[in-house]
Amino acid sequence: MRALPAPGRRGRLVCFAAVGGVNTLTFSACYLPLHRLLPYFAAYTAAFAVSMVGAFFLHTYVTYRTRPTWTKFLLFPLTQVTNYGVQSAGLVALVGWCGLDTALAPPVAALCAVPFSYLLSRRILHPPHRPGPARSGPARHAPERPGPAAQAGPPSARSGPAA
Repeated sequence: MRALPAPGRRGRLVCFAAVGGVNTLTFSACYLPLHRLLPYFAAYTAAFAVSMVGAFFLHTYVTYRTRPTWTKFLLFPLTQVTNYGVQSAGLVALVGWCGLDTALAPPVAALCAVPFSYLLSRRILHPPHRPGPARSGPARHAPERPGPAAQAGPPSARSGPAA
């Protein structure tokens, strides 16, 4: 089975937004039942953690089509902290400075935070390729083909008597 090709930038942004929607649904699906069993903040925290782990794997496999690693997993919460910070600052600016209604400001602030979250998640989950040292010889992915010397047999058969 062949892997799907990685989406282009526009496609990645669409995937990022779709995963955000799934993440919101996951959070709600966890929070609402837990809220009946636990105090609201405990339910919120548990649902947040579950949805963040789900978002990590969805962004890794769907948005960026890369392999998850422990380093990426441990850095991924930075995207959520950034999202929260940008949304909070946007909320204060939209309400306090722009006079936007407090009911309308949160979704506008959330939309403003999407590019920041996207750029940071891309940096963490799909870092730019850093070329390694120059190699001489075949590329790793190319199958090795034996040359004429390798096909002729052992060195003693090829070179005649040792001098």
